[in-house]
Amino acid sequence: MDYTGAFEAAVEQVRSEGRYRVFADLKRRRGEFPVAQWTRPDGSVRDVVVWCSNDYLGMGQNPLVLDAMHKAIDAAGSGSGGTRNISGTTRYHVELEQELADLHGKSGALVFTSGYVANEATLATLAKVLPGLIIYSDALNHASMIAGIRHGGAEKHVFRHNDLEHLEELLAAAPADRPKVIAFESVYSMDGDVADLAGTIALAKKYGALTYLDEVHAVGMYGPRGAGVAERDGVMAEIDIIEGTLGKAFGMMGGYIAADAVIVDAIRSWAPGFIFTTSIPPVIAAGAIASIRYLKAHDELRTAHQERAETLKRRFKEAGLPVMPSVCHIVPVMVGDPVHCKLVSDYLLNESGIYVQPINYPTVPKGTERLRFTPSPDHTDAMMDDLVVAMDRLFTRCNVKRYPAVA
Repeated sequence: MDYTGAFEAAVEQVRSEGRYRVFADLKRRRGEFPVAQWTRPDGSVRDVVVWCSNDYLGMGQNPLVLDAMHKAIDAAGSGSGGTRNISGTTRYHVELEQELADLHGKSGALVFTSGYVANEATLATLAKVLPGLIIYSDALNHASMIAGIRHGGAEKHVFRHNDLEHLEELLAAAPADRPKVIAFESVYSMDGDVADLAGTIALAKKYGALTYLDEVHAVGMYGPRGAGVAERDGVMAEIDIIEGTLGKAFGMMGGYIAADAVIVDAIRSWAPGFIFTTSIPPVIAAGAIASIRYLKAHDELRTAHQERAETLKRRFKEAGLPVMPSVCHIVPVMVGDPVHCKLVSDYLLNESGIYVQPINYPTVPKGTERLRFTPSPDHTDAMMDDLVVAMDRLFTRCNVKRYPAVA
């Protein structure tokens, strides 16, 4: 067996499809977000403006968060010491889960090492706890949700994206006495659309199903205290399991679920992805606590963020750039070809100091490649001016399809 050749062929396939990624060597500088220092392949450096960070609100630079982390590392050291079941539970973990349960109005919460692990472990474990489970999954659910559902081995039905009529058809066809879970997201981060939470909850009640809502792109971002779209829409109490991340709007890393204490206890006791994984370090938990507390009390940051996103959408439309019809803070611009998508991204970085990664297959379907912009409250009008001018120039040079300019 030519093992080396097999790996080389796998990489070459990605290259031939125009979706091979080269990581940009970036160094963030405290207090200067969204500006970072890029080290080119030749070793030279230049400042760039980052337009694709999931640190949506710049909380990774918040002085209160950083101060909490400094204090925690001085007090507790670096690592957690092990899994939560053995030696990896600290007061920081306990307080973080209390903050998360309070944020979502639930009696329990459980922290994982990432949002991916939270989804994979929880959805897989539900199939063990609920024999005969049927899971109904939105067609555009995240890869971590798909992996968890597959790993659990429960019967699965995929409903068309945000199509509640199709979901009801599938629910109605199942035996009434079988346990059911509807798994879906609030904000779908590649298209920028939002699920009908109230409608989904109504179907779950009608057919005796639990609701599992992924709010990773919404926690910190929506609702008076930043609990997500479910809080914004006034339906948070009616969602059975909420999954979120600490790695986006909260500016840290890690994932979690929030639910009734008995549900959390069952997942804690049965999920291998939790039981056998070293817990997040106390310094990370301390930073997350500070970030959550800050965002609970600072709705004005969310207001500023929404204004920035709407302004960028408007500016792109006025320039005739094919911004997709997003109804949230995500600003995706369609390119439709992996080679062109990477070409535009490379030109933006090399010529204009603008960093935005191409989004290609398998993250999005082939033929829908796009650039995904995530403006923050710290992106200025001048930064938007530079971005729009550069995008306008490159869409012409690279012959990318565009819309008529809006007067």
